[in-house]
Amino acid sequence: MLYSTTTPEQKRIRLRELLASGTIQQFPGAFNPLSARLIEEKGFTGVYISGAVLANDLGLPDIGLTTLTEVATRAGQIARMTDLPSIVDADTGFGEPMNVARTVQELENAGLAGLHIEDQFNPKRCGHLDGKNVVDLDTATKRIRAAADARRDPNFLIMARTDIRATDGLEAAQERAKALVEAGADAIFPEAMKDLTEFQAIRNAVDVPILANMTEFGQSALFTVDQLAGVGVNMIIYPVTLLRSAMGAAERTLEAIKANGTQEAQVGTMLTRARLYDLVDYEAYNRFDTGIFNFQIPGK
Repeated sequence: MLYSTTTPEQKRIRLRELLASGTIQQFPGAFNPLSARLIEEKGFTGVYISGAVLANDLGLPDIGLTTLTEVATRAGQIARMTDLPSIVDADTGFGEPMNVARTVQELENAGLAGLHIEDQFNPKRCGHLDGKNVVDLDTATKRIRAAADARRDPNFLIMARTDIRATDGLEAAQERAKALVEAGADAIFPEAMKDLTEFQAIRNAVDVPILANMTEFGQSALFTVDQLAGVGVNMIIYPVTLLRSAMGAAERTLEAIKANGTQEAQVGTMLTRARLYDLVDYEAYNRFDTGIFNFQIPGK
């Protein structure tokens, strides 16, 4: 009713099982708690929480302006609304190795199943923009080592993201991925791969699960599940898809109101009142306390 019926520890075990299953997993990006519930209802196996989405939702660009407190609070709100495991974007770990250690423990406390930490400089940039810079190998591995050492639940997933493909090329990405795994990464997120052969090259370099970022308007084509499974990808994220869809619909509705003096033309595309009440599970509150829920749900 109020929150997930599955504990964070159970979700972390489930994430490990999914990644070890030999099948590819799809994790759409939730932009708020209710969208996480919708992701679960539609049959997906996990939820992704994008740092870009968390920043954009605050009206900020994705350049490292959000804080650990903001990310942990919002990610926790999203994670606790679903029985699915949720993975969060922890940017560069919010500081030096000691800050990275605290980041891991705060996100464990918030109920996340895992996180990824990248090897960019601060201030960082969106992974699909030009002009990125990456830290040296020693700094990158220290971040991951600190993260792995700090976790208290061994099933909490530490994923390493590397952006080095854009600055130093594919071979450098392969070598960086190997080093990050040696430092303790449970999985690798190679950002901004150009094509399927590049995902295959990362697959050949490491034995841990790898992630593909299928973000719109980015450096990578929008490959299908079957295409990515064919080159050994274990997990796909769609980080900003739902936010872009929701904001696009909001913009069209506002334009209709401005143009027509009413939202009538857009009502047919909206979530109905009945569907919204279904998503927030009004009936469960009725079973719990009829003093709270004492009305009929409309048919529309």
